[in-house]
Order: sequence, then structure tokens, then C-alpha cells
Amino acid sequence: QVQLVESGGGLVQAGGSLRLSCAASGSILSIASMGWSRQAPGKQRELVAAMPSGSTPNYSDSVKGRFTISRDYNKNTVYLQMSSLKPEDTAVYYCNAVIKTERRGPADYWGQGTQVTVSS
Repeated sequence: QVQLVESGGGLVQAGGSLRLSCAASGSILSIASMGWSRQAPGKQRELVAAMPSGSTPNYSDSVKGRFTISRDYNKNTVYLQMSSLKPEDTAVYYCNAVIKTERRGPADYWGQGTQVTVSS
């Protein structure tokens, strides 16, 4: 069983910063990629940033230059540093990872989501 546990969401004023964290735990053999998506009310979930293992990160155009994704490979943790936040960044942010376990080949796993609200 794999769990992704997120933390760090909250309420912030426009122009402010927040850092999200997501730790993966369980019978993990390897992690191919970790990333963040978000879903605003009435909108589809969109990929915000992803970081394949041993590769460079990629970002959606809407956050490029403002958000930074990073990973701690020893802790199976991914971070999302969000700066210059805008009201349109308000959404539930979900961590996801492609993980291989002892019982299952590489599969997508998702966290429970953490709310980020940016006030104008």
C-alpha cells in the first residue's frame, strides 16, 4: 500500500508565497516521477509541475517562473515552492507519483489534496 500525504496549503494574500510538501510511504521499490496538479472549482484538473526521477522538471505555462518543484530522493518527498501567487492560483492541489511497489508495477498514486486560497 502506498500513501501520499500532503501538507502546506492555506490562505495567502496575492503576491505571497507558500510551500507544499508531499511524502510518499509504503512498500516502495522505485519512484519514476512525482508532481503536482490542481483543480479549481468548476474546472478540470490540470498538471502544474512534474519532476521525473533524474530529469529536469517541467511546468505549465501558467506557473512557469513563479513555482519551483523539487524532490528529496532520500525522503521520497516532493515540494512545490509557490511565489508571486495570484487569485487564479486558488485551487485544491494534488500530489501524484508514479511508483513501483513490491506487488505492483509502476502505477499512478494520488494524495488527498490540500487547499490553496489566494486572496486579492
